[in-house]
Amino acid sequence: MSDMLAFALVLTAPPGANLIGNLEVMAVRGALAGETVLDEAWLGAGEAWETLLARPDDSPHTTLMERVAKALAGRPIDANLVHADLATRRKKLLIADMDSTIIAQECIDEMGDILGIKPRIAAITERAMRGELDFEGALRERMALLAGLAEADLQGIFDTRITLTPGARELVTTMRANGAFTALVSGGFTFFTSRVAQAIGFDVNRANLLETADGRLTGRVIEPILGREAKLAALQSYASANGVDAPLTLAVGDGANDLAMIRAAGLGVAFRAKPLVAAEAHASIAHGDLTALLYLQGYRKEQFIGS
Repeated sequence: MSDMLAFALVLTAPPGANLIGNLEVMAVRGALAGETVLDEAWLGAGEAWETLLARPDDSPHTTLMERVAKALAGRPIDANLVHADLATRRKKLLIADMDSTIIAQECIDEMGDILGIKPRIAAITERAMRGELDFEGALRERMALLAGLAEADLQGIFDTRITLTPGARELVTTMRANGAFTALVSGGFTFFTSRVAQAIGFDVNRANLLETADGRLTGRVIEPILGREAKLAALQSYASANGVDAPLTLAVGDGANDLAMIRAAGLGVAFRAKPLVAAEAHASIAHGDLTALLYLQGYRKEQFIGS
């Protein structure tokens, strides 16, 4: 007989929209017929609710989640089933992708816009993030197109085009205040990760280095390129350095180059992600902001810091 484990079914929605109410909760309760329900609670009024379930550790979750999705009837609400062991639910290591995750933009696409080639650059970015192109090769191809871009333009891009994803500051600040180590790890460039990390409060950042000469980009990236395997290595090295076991790690990203770290983390989250990533992550957030990752860990709204 399989051991019973605690799971949390967590509903989250965009803050302020009041999309989760008694009607939605009642519908989900109906979908849980036959389940062993332990408890339920509001984590954030109108935006986050959870119910705790006891399920066999080898029980497939697909049928349950299909019932929940049917009960929600296409509402813009994310429903995720996560392990709810009290000892491991709140994570002690956060590894986060930057572009289209912690920030709303793809920095390399904005670099292309300065040269009037954003559509060409963005098309390659999209294919790479969907896993249709080798990440390292796609990065080299895009950088070759950006040869000649002035270093001075990079600061302008950061100052005028880069915006934080809602909830990013609360995610990092709240986790750090509760003892977590936080790392911003990107297949982009240290010029941007260093500034974003400082703005939000990440402990460390890691990304690729741009090669420059006479104040302009040469069109080359300094090797080795930080891609999918390097992100996984970062997760493992930061966990080891900080004495954090795998179940206590959280990784979040949106593209194919995030998949290895998402799979390896104790909780791997696809955030507004490409279909390939959303299909393989432990949890997926398509509608809410980054505070949803706090709700997945059992934090309540009043425990958020940094807003």
